Amino acid sequence: MSRVKAAVFASGAGSNFQAMLDESDLACEIVLLICDRPGAAVIERARKHQIPVYQFDPKQYATKEAYERELVTVLKKARVEWIFLAGYMRIVGSYLLHAYQGKIVNIHPSLLPDFPGKDAITQAFAAKVDKTGVTIHFIDEGIDTGPIIAQQTVDMYPDDTIRSLTKRIQQVEHKLYPKIIKQLVQNEGEL
Repeated sequence: MSRVKAAVFASGAGSNFQAMLDESDLACEIVLLICDRPGAAVIERARKHQIPVYQFDPKQYATKEAYERELVTVLKKARVEWIFLAGYMRIVGSYLLHAYQGKIVNIHPSLLPDFPGKDAITQAFAAKVDKTGVTIHFIDEGIDTGPIIAQQTVDMYPDDTIRSLTKRIQQVEHKLYPKIIKQLVQNEGEL
């Protein structure tokens, strides 16, 4: 039986992508990295593991739907069944959402619905909350509004810096995301 094929969309360093690659029993095979930022560090991580990379520049397309049509063609050709967003700094549009309905998962560094969108860690830090955390959710047409799959709390301490808080949040992300991916793939989207 062949393994379920997945793609990861990322825009930056790729620490969550690396955590997926380091998981010995992810229950799926990552067959493609989609990256919208040429030169992003995640590209080198993929190449090191011989994972094909598809790079694109959204500014080269007239519309979001135009590049999403191309992405769906690339994904279908690779027989991708699941998409895992890992620091992908773009809002997924309706074309891609409909092509992969219920099969696109995101990780976000806060306890949604608190601190959606960009700079969630900085937002939580500035708000001086006692707790923040990590949320894994299906995506929908909103910004970090899709159905929540799992959350894990991260305490904030009086002597925290943004750097120390970020490090603790990433430690949780790197354990929680591979675990949830495995459960979703094994249970065909149900937990």
